[in-house]
Amino acid sequence: MTGEPVLEISGLKVVFSTPDGPVDAVRGVDVSVRRGETVAIVGESGSGKSQMMMASIGLLASNGRSSGSVRLEGREILGLSSRELDRVRGRRVTMIFQEPMTSLDPLFRIGDQLAEPLMVHGGLSRGAAKARALELLRLVGIPEPERRIQSYPHELSGGQRQRVMIAMAISNNPAVLVADEPTTALDVTVQAQILALLADLQKRLGMAIVFITHDLGIVRRFADRVYVMRRGEVVEQGETARILAAPQHDYTKMLLEAEPTGTKAPPPADAPVVVSARDVHVTFKMPAGMFKPPHLVRAVDGVSVELKRGQTLGVVGESGSGKSTLGRAILKLTPAAGAIRFEDRNLAPLDRAAMRPLRKSMQLVFQDPFGSLSPRMTVGDIITEGLLVHEPQIDRAAREARAAQALTEVGLDPASRNRYPHEFSGGQRQRIAIARAMILEPAFVVLDEPTSALDRSVQREIVNLLRGMQERRGLTYLFISHDLAVVRAMADEIIVMKDGLAVESGPTRQIYEEPRQDYTRNLIAAAFLSRRAEAA
Repeated sequence: MTGEPVLEISGLKVVFSTPDGPVDAVRGVDVSVRRGETVAIVGESGSGKSQMMMASIGLLASNGRSSGSVRLEGREILGLSSRELDRVRGRRVTMIFQEPMTSLDPLFRIGDQLAEPLMVHGGLSRGAAKARALELLRLVGIPEPERRIQSYPHELSGGQRQRVMIAMAISNNPAVLVADEPTTALDVTVQAQILALLADLQKRLGMAIVFITHDLGIVRRFADRVYVMRRGEVVEQGETARILAAPQHDYTKMLLEAEPTGTKAPPPADAPVVVSARDVHVTFKMPAGMFKPPHLVRAVDGVSVELKRGQTLGVVGESGSGKSTLGRAILKLTPAAGAIRFEDRNLAPLDRAAMRPLRKSMQLVFQDPFGSLSPRMTVGDIITEGLLVHEPQIDRAAREARAAQALTEVGLDPASRNRYPHEFSGGQRQRIAIARAMILEPAFVVLDEPTSALDRSVQREIVNLLRGMQERRGLTYLFISHDLAVVRAMADEIIVMKDGLAVESGPTRQIYEEPRQDYTRNLIAAAFLSRRAEAA
């Protein structure tokens, strides 16, 4: 580290114009990043972390405006035209976004998307770019890179998609890499690999990293300095060791102490079975190239589950283990073999039309909230869309009242229903997705990484919210997550998946305290590494 600043942000302000008036997202912040340094920007959802960096590189939404100064390698870039910024973005400064599915084009193969910035900014030929793309996939730990380079984004797990985004961001050796929650979608073991990869690249290339995160365990291990943001302002800054060992601001102290706690009360022994699945199999045919037979991937291989009314079953495992595919198979959103029953009704013979009346009672909260929320609809319209389908008899006033109630339940201001998804933080968007599911008063909800985009304090609030809803309504949850600390606070029982198989299952306490499989023990050890680091 030379001490030479490569990125200087001074007096930056960001304001969004909304139907309810202007919203001050960033209120005059100053941030400096030196070459070879890692600076962490931490704070709760909505604190302005991401919007500060989006404004700095000219990626604000159309209703946002910024003022102040942003200097990259001594050059003022705030206010540059799109054409001028395109010469900088992708070459001298790159950004890894929190939600990778919205950043990858669903119509193009992964290899083509990785090759494009190499050809545009790096001047490589198509052949050289494809070779470099394959090398990058290996670097970020994508399994079977020779086959995955031909895949489309929807054929990858959430964690694998994030790794592709990291590969794309580092492809041209930028001076500054902005990483916006880059490990949010990754399981704990791969998270450690990605952090090690970024640290190695930084050491070799002298690259500065701006690391936006809510995980203070990662900050402790990875960042040189920290800026703590709250409500658009920097409330504390300094060397990482000092900030985390002796925080001065009450808000910083609160962030360090926040963590989901407690355990869930089990359902009554005589509670009725709501969902049962026996010997579920899901197999995907993946293209293997010209004149070669398709490659068969057993995403779920003979898994069985049973959930009672009021029960939460946690499904854990690394990215690509089949967790999300199992949830979608149970909801009949993915073709599957096996016996699946919902409230004593056999779902196997039901087609799409026959399943529609049951959709109200079987809801899904997606891992990627931004990808599942229409950018052209207000939050109020998004939340009430299901009511138009399943309860068409109620009038607009009743729908508005239900939307306000749903938003209040998930901790959002009902007045925000006139705003659009891009005006919210990642954590707030996830709460909107939860509200959309819960407004239909379902009996069974598949929660696919529902807290992955949330900071620690909000994770705790959402866990308490979900447990409270479950207790009041008798809800049944299938809780899919790679965050074992959150699963411990949510689940009665846990099933551990690896390569499509259920390698271990049992009551939550037994899985955590007496795991039988080495794979489970490794997951638990990795999951609580950052928690122990914070307590150290």
